[in-house]
Amino acid sequence: GSERPVILAGGGVHWSKAYGELLTLAELLMAPVATTFMGKGVIPENHPLALGCVGMHGRVEANKAIMASDAILAVGVRFSDRTTGKVDEFCHDAKIIHIDIDPSEIRKNVPVHLPIVADAKYALKAIIDELIRRGFKREKSDWIRRIEMLKKECEDSEPGGDLTAVNAIKLLRKVLPEKAIVTTEVGQNQMWASLHFRVLKPGTFISSGGLGTMGFGFPAALGAKVAVPDVPVVDIAGDGSFLMTEQDLATSVVEDIPVTVMVLNNSSLGMVAQWQRFFFGRRYSHTDLKGVPDFARLAEAFGARGVRVGSLNELEQVLREAVKSDVTVVIDVPIPKEEDVLPIVPPGRSLKDMIC
Repeated sequence: GSERPVILAGGGVHWSKAYGELLTLAELLMAPVATTFMGKGVIPENHPLALGCVGMHGRVEANKAIMASDAILAVGVRFSDRTTGKVDEFCHDAKIIHIDIDPSEIRKNVPVHLPIVADAKYALKAIIDELIRRGFKREKSDWIRRIEMLKKECEDSEPGGDLTAVNAIKLLRKVLPEKAIVTTEVGQNQMWASLHFRVLKPGTFISSGGLGTMGFGFPAALGAKVAVPDVPVVDIAGDGSFLMTEQDLATSVVEDIPVTVMVLNNSSLGMVAQWQRFFFGRRYSHTDLKGVPDFARLAEAFGARGVRVGSLNELEQVLREAVKSDVTVVIDVPIPKEEDVLPIVPPGRSLKDMIC
């Protein structure tokens, strides 16, 4: 039997709404749960078995755990290169069981030892039923104790100090209720949210993975607010990405759809600039947005509310007011221009090569 099992859960768990089954199986197997970015939030991220996201911008504990595993139960996962890093070096020592409703996903990118073509919810329920029939219940193992130590070493600190993207996102989690819905744009803002915004209730985190469409977060927030009007909705945005669909401020005001937009503003196309910094000798090209526009005044021009904050304390106060507002609030949060998303796995490299 496996001594170091890991469950890797992807977007298929969301589509199947197999949240309860996933958690039940993880607890029966005493197996830690890592997720792909598209699977973020399928398990409450404050659960003792939750590792967070794996991959290019995965959490340290998640990447280390999956690379040390000897068995992976992959559920609704595509095994994209953003998840695996260099495919040839992904989890050589692990046997992989792959559950997916789409047979074309099985063995597409990684070798699979046991393929199961099925809906995630039904497959997990069948496994649970069989384990219960056999009276199976795994006790806490050395592997879980090792995972606990790893998680403790990598635990996020409380928000405090300077106004940074990471601190702003941690503060947002502190302010919002569990049921609040968070969307993201695409770029550094998305990966900071992936790393540092803990999803506590399944299905409350919405982002564009796969295609990765800049400008997604704001219209997605409006749609979420229409669907669930009594729940706070916040878009974690970057300045470059928000500019792709900022004209929907008109929609939010005209149609009376109040949401909050937290713009992490480094006045640049930050993810591209980070790559230019890390991998191209700081040869910056067309990534500096030179402080354009004034987001607070832009929001006001549309009839929304705009605020530029200067400290974490001010941000907390504005956030608490914004989520209760009857009009959309755009919060301009100036962050350091060279604040990087870390960890990062360089393109074409193994998860073991992550830069922290």
